[in-house]
Amino acid sequence: QVQLVESGGGLVQAGGSLRLSCAASGRTLNNYAMGWFRQAPGKEREFVSAINRSGGSTYYADSVKGRFTISRDNARNTVYLQMNSLKPEDTAVYYCAARFHLGYSNNYYTESWYTHWGQGTQVTVSS
Repeated sequence: QVQLVESGGGLVQAGGSLRLSCAASGRTLNNYAMGWFRQAPGKEREFVSAINRSGGSTYYADSVKGRFTISRDNARNTVYLQMNSLKPEDTAVYYCAARFHLGYSNNYYTESWYTHWGQGTQVTVSS
């Protein structure tokens, strides 16, 4: 089993930056597709970004494209989400997700496709 632990959340002013980390234990992440989702108060959890197992393909929600960058370091068993130009509407709990996956998929955007989840980290952007 893969255990995922997010970190790096916090309070930041609009226009600022944060880098979230998702550290895995129990398995190496080499064969796992990874995703970031977020859930704002009163809203459903939504896709933010995903990366395939090699890091060669990345996917973003339109709302974060050009501002957020996902990356992974398989040697460190960690996935990152660099968030720049943050806006108050980015305020949410951010969750890391993983799924063992070796090939191509068009399901990276789908919450139910992922099989392992972290506990989440709070990101608050003040105006």
